[in-house]
Amino acid sequence: MIIARLIVATVLLHTALLAAPARAQVGDDALPPSTGTLEGRPDPGKASPLQALIDGARPGDRIVVASGRYQGDLFIDKPITLVGEGRPVLLGSGSGSVVRVRASGVTIEGFDIDGRRGGDLGRDTAGIHVAASRVTIRHCHVRDALFGIYLRESDDAVVEGSTIVGIPDRPPGEVGSGIHVWNSQRYRLTGNQIVGTRDGMYIQSSSNGIVRGNRARELRYGLHYMFSDDNLFEDNSFETGAAGAALMYSVRITFRRNRFIRNRGFASVGLLLKACDDLVAEDNLIADNARGIFIEGSYRNTFRRNIVAMSDVALVIYDSSGGNVFADNAFVGNLTPLSLVGRRTDTRFAGNYWSDHGEPDLDGDGIAERPYRLSNVFDHLRGNLTAADLFAQGLAARALGAAERAFPVLDAVPVVDERPLARMPRLPDVPQVTAESAPTAPPPAAPFWPAAMVMAGALVLLAGGRSPLARRAQAHGGAA
Repeated sequence: MIIARLIVATVLLHTALLAAPARAQVGDDALPPSTGTLEGRPDPGKASPLQALIDGARPGDRIVVASGRYQGDLFIDKPITLVGEGRPVLLGSGSGSVVRVRASGVTIEGFDIDGRRGGDLGRDTAGIHVAASRVTIRHCHVRDALFGIYLRESDDAVVEGSTIVGIPDRPPGEVGSGIHVWNSQRYRLTGNQIVGTRDGMYIQSSSNGIVRGNRARELRYGLHYMFSDDNLFEDNSFETGAAGAALMYSVRITFRRNRFIRNRGFASVGLLLKACDDLVAEDNLIADNARGIFIEGSYRNTFRRNIVAMSDVALVIYDSSGGNVFADNAFVGNLTPLSLVGRRTDTRFAGNYWSDHGEPDLDGDGIAERPYRLSNVFDHLRGNLTAADLFAQGLAARALGAAERAFPVLDAVPVVDERPLARMPRLPDVPQVTAESAPTAPPPAAPFWPAAMVMAGALVLLAGGRSPLARRAQAHGGAA
């Protein structure tokens, strides 16, 4: 009878695995389509009444626009400064970008811009669309536009102190990013607020930029990033999305004092790296995410003095990655420290704090007396079986880990911090948790029936030992 029940439980588990969706969803989407056809001068019937002022201005002129509503699209083809007094509203035609900048050296400041929910993603319709260098956009508020602010081949562009609010109730595939940067070098994005767009900031093929003091929330990815090197991200907040930041195919990126918080969902993550090398992440707060940090195919990245807290899984590391280092970080209140996808990793852990370690510091040197082992049999299953996430929050996961420590039956390579800190370190440069950014409580424990299935799996392991393949390899002196 017991064997029959175990067989039934195993069949149910196998069925759940086959029915579950693929695990690595965040960051696996295809590359977006190439940039659209560049919009030119609007038709006369769709032009803003301010167009006559632009056409009559001389290069270098400063044009002050009084408070009011101005309907139609605006085309700027000479280096001027356009300043709104009393926050005038530029109400677009609803068929194209509201402001189209086609000359270098333009400054736009102090406008409310309404895209009227219209336009065409294929033409990159935006509240402000820039295709020129040395353009500054300051203290503008954009709403109901497909893209908020679009920088296309706009070297040395500056976007600061602006707010972008997306189109309510539109799915992500039908809207664009809050700030979209394509093939632009030495850009600066500072002090902007982005809410409800597809991605907060999308950056592609754009290097040597500075992104500082922005907040992106309630969207798909706070930061979506490809093929862009040598960029600096400081003091930003990426929250309540499918991913705080998803970085791909880039090198030499620096993250300092950022928040990656409350990014939850089946495959959500705070900070994701895919094929990214030589990154430095220091003094960041990564809290209340489904997965804290996700690393795949990435090499020589350094994580130091970060707090990774209250996440279901603190770290997801694929064995396709190498040479990564975690030093002087604090891992606090996570349900599990590591999901290792594959059999082994050379990731080095040195002097981190683990809140669930619980080992004493007998000699008072600040280092726990015994190493901290990040991985156990359940974490091995979690990293290699999709449906294992269903059981992660139950007592069965803890029981299976304890059983494996007492009766080891798998040859999982241990992942160890040899010198774990005995006390929470002082990390003064990590951003504080404010009332609005406080992590939510962990979700409730998993129901009993998945826990029972995991216990059945543990009994199978204990009763049968290693699989026939493992036993055959051991008999021939090899590894399964």
